[in-house]
Amino acid sequence: MSPEVQETYGAADLSGNPVFAGGFINFGYWRAIDLEVPLDEAARIRSQEDLYRHVLDAAGPLKEQRALEVGCGLGMGCALALREYAAAAVTGMDIHPEQLRRARDAHAGPLRQEPGRLRFVQGAAERMPLEDGAFDAVISVEAVQHFPDLVAFAAETSRVLRPGGRAVVAGFFTVDDAPGRPAELASLLDSYANGLDIARPVTALTDALTASGLSEVRVESVGPYVWPGWDLWLARWWAPGTWPRNFLRAYEGQILDYFVVTAVRSEDGTAGTS
Repeated sequence: MSPEVQETYGAADLSGNPVFAGGFINFGYWRAIDLEVPLDEAARIRSQEDLYRHVLDAAGPLKEQRALEVGCGLGMGCALALREYAAAAVTGMDIHPEQLRRARDAHAGPLRQEPGRLRFVQGAAERMPLEDGAFDAVISVEAVQHFPDLVAFAAETSRVLRPGGRAVVAGFFTVDDAPGRPAELASLLDSYANGLDIARPVTALTDALTASGLSEVRVESVGPYVWPGWDLWLARWWAPGTWPRNFLRAYEGQILDYFVVTAVRSEDGTAGTS
C-alpha cells in the first residue's frame, strides 16, 4: 500500500469528508440526475448508487451468483448488490484495514444476520487471498487508479473468476499513451502530483485483461455522465480552477476520461496465471 493510499483512506478518512458523506466514495453516474436544479446530498448519493448499478448491470444477472468487489471501501456497493440484485453472496476486498473496519461497522447487521451472504477480507488487487474460480463476477468501482500493477490485477481477476464469469472495472484513465499525459495531470490535479492516482491509458487495463486470458474485452466511455455532474457537486465547496474541479478540465481537454471496461473468462476455463 502506498503512503498516499494509507493516509487518504486511513487517518484522513476520505469517507468523512462532506464531499463523500453517506458512505459511497466515487464520482457518481449522473445520467438520471437533473443538473439544472440545485444538487443536494440525496442526488449525489443517487448518482453514486447509479454508478454501481451501471457496473452491476454490466456484470450480467447476479441473482444467486457469487460476486467480488475489489477495493470495496465501506462496502456500500456490496450491500447494494445484495439488496437490489439478489446475489447469493458478495465478498468485499480492500487493502486498507481501516476501510474494512468501517465496512464491518457499517454493515454489522447483515454480517450478523446473514453471515453466509456478506463478508469482508483484506487483500491487495495484485494478490487476492481467494480461491481459484470462486466468483461468477468480479467488479471494481473507482479503485483501479490506485492499483500499482494492472497486469497482476488482471491475472488475479482471471484466476478467481469461474469459466464464463465476467469482470467489470469502472475508473478513470488517460485517453491515450502520449508521453506527456502524466505530467499534464500532475500539473492539474493534486492526486496525480502526490501519487495517489496513477496516470495510465485505458489500454493498459484492456491489454492486461487480454493477456490474462480474458476475452470479449470492451471499453465504454461514460465521461459525459460523470464529469459534469461531479463538477457541479464540487462547486459547492471549490471555485473554478482549483484542483478538484480540474477533473472536468482534464476531461474537456481530452486528457482524461472515465471508462467502464468489461471482460469474460472463457467457458473452457482458459485463463492466465499470476
